Amino acid sequence: MPEFPDIVVYIEALEKRILGHVLERVQLGSPFLLRSAALPISIAEGNRVVELRRLGKRICIGLEEDLWLVLHLMIAGRLHWKENVIARPAKTARASSRYKAQLAAFQFDNGTLSLTEAGTQRRASLHLVEGEAGLRNLDPGGIELFSTSRGSNRKRRLDQFVDVKTFAAVLRSENHTLKRALTDPRLFSGIGNAYSDEILFAAQLSPVRLTQKLSDEEVERLHRATRVTLLKWVESLRVETGDAFPERVTAFREGMAVHGRFRQPCVRCGAKVQRIRYATNETNYCPNCQTGGKLLADRALSRILREDWPKTAEELG
Repeated sequence: MPEFPDIVVYIEALEKRILGHVLERVQLGSPFLLRSAALPISIAEGNRVVELRRLGKRICIGLEEDLWLVLHLMIAGRLHWKENVIARPAKTARASSRYKAQLAAFQFDNGTLSLTEAGTQRRASLHLVEGEAGLRNLDPGGIELFSTSRGSNRKRRLDQFVDVKTFAAVLRSENHTLKRALTDPRLFSGIGNAYSDEILFAAQLSPVRLTQKLSDEEVERLHRATRVTLLKWVESLRVETGDAFPERVTAFREGMAVHGRFRQPCVRCGAKVQRIRYATNETNYCPNCQTGGKLLADRALSRILREDWPKTAEELG
């Protein structure tokens, strides 16, 4: 699922292409995409884009008449940009695999923004809302970690990071595991499965540590690791994308320390990276660097192996 760094880069790319341009037509290829019913999607057509904004993991396209198109890409949704082309219908007999997966096409006066979603599950969503009140209704309420301003070349300047006192208060407001707390959109805005793994590795903290059990020093480490990790990946994705439109948006990236690196050597100590799998998500961690050498129980495997489940990294051999 695209998270804070990915959404920042998406928005910067969109600002270069559609800010100030007119949305001429909206084609919906799936009846399940549009989740709002109060306003007909047709009223968005003919309006100019006046602002782009991030709302958690959502991309908000502000139009004239105080209208907002709000996209949530979920796990498999991706955006694509083609200049000066007319989008094909979402379903045709000869459609390419991309057009078969196309959920929507937004035709502007200078090109087309399309939304695709891999797989058969349709989780991506589009809302059309009116004004700040409409946006607030979609906001889960997590704190924004950075204050932002417009920099040169339409890049978002990530300015002051939330202070450690506020960060600690939010973190300890409920007694959750660190993994759950960091990925809870009601607590922190924009952090998901992938970057929470990277943050916890950088902070050398176990994903299952309880938030209310952390020392002040550990909270400070987590606060610092969150800022450094997110800034690092925003800049890395900016460099990777350059002036192009971001097409290689993925949860598993070269250069990640633990996420997606199951059984590969830890970049810090050389131990094998481990994981916990649950539903469609996974938690990746280094047992030496983060859990004092202890292996965290994978629910499925530990249930099968029972007493044969290894307790330490050394037992893996």
